[in-house]
Amino acid sequence: MDLKQIEYFVRVAELGSFTRAAIALNVAQPALSRQVRLLEVELRQTLLIRNGRGAVPTEAGSLMLEHGRGILHQVERAREELGRVRGALAGRVAVGMPPSIARTLAVPLIHAFRESMPQATLSITEALSTPMLESLASGRLDIAILYNATPSPEIEHTPLFEEDLFLVQARPANEAGAAKAPATTSVTSPAGTSSRAVTLRELAQMPLVIPSRPNAIRMQVEGELAALGLKPRIALEIDGVASILELVADGAGSAVLAGQAVRSSGRPRAFISRPIGSPRLRSSVSMAVSSQRPTTLTQKSTQDLLRELAGRIASA
Repeated sequence: MDLKQIEYFVRVAELGSFTRAAIALNVAQPALSRQVRLLEVELRQTLLIRNGRGAVPTEAGSLMLEHGRGILHQVERAREELGRVRGALAGRVAVGMPPSIARTLAVPLIHAFRESMPQATLSITEALSTPMLESLASGRLDIAILYNATPSPEIEHTPLFEEDLFLVQARPANEAGAAKAPATTSVTSPAGTSSRAVTLRELAQMPLVIPSRPNAIRMQVEGELAALGLKPRIALEIDGVASILELVADGAGSAVLAGQAVRSSGRPRAFISRPIGSPRLRSSVSMAVSSQRPTTLTQKSTQDLLRELAGRIASA
């Protein structure tokens, strides 16, 4: 069997589409289809059922997918072991992060990665939790940083830290002078934090600019309010922390965000952040990997770097 044929088949099976696999692999779709067909001819088995919605593995295809992942992993491990003989780890690691965390974590991770693994390649993607989970399952991401991760047999989670959630509002114009004061930072208290907490019942009365479902913080807010028999007032739905903060600053409503989002906004003093609830409403941040694929040595080293950097953020 040809390694290229195995890699092509695995990617088509994981993505469920020849078109998406061709884009991910940067190859022409006819060439991709031809290589997968040659593998099927060699094995004398139909591995994929092609339909109008994409491609689905047959029983033989599911078995080949399991073996193919193992084969590709062993090849990657062999390359890494040979790299260690040269004194360096090699390979590519794809990491996904929420935008608010990426602004704080991405640059330190890049510096630490380059210093400790100069022969390896790092790819960082900013995305929301649900798309990142899909990318973990399909193999497009090796590691993802998630808010409020839900337990799953397909995903392994490692808790990193917890963050307070805040009601974020535009600072009144008559307090503009205060906005020029020097900012202080910490995981639990962004610059411009008001000492008075807002209750969940008060939160339910405020028009919110909030991401669409199934955003993790959106689902957490709805769940907390539902426990009290309440619903949030949704003024606008928009996916993107930067856009949410722009709309809040423009007076469109308030937002519920982690402290990282305000601190990394570039102008944290333009907002007032109030703690929510008593005890405070908190969001958990965890590192996730697929339990369906073995982890390479380079990926394990990247996980170690992420745990170290997250520890620094939590203790800042």
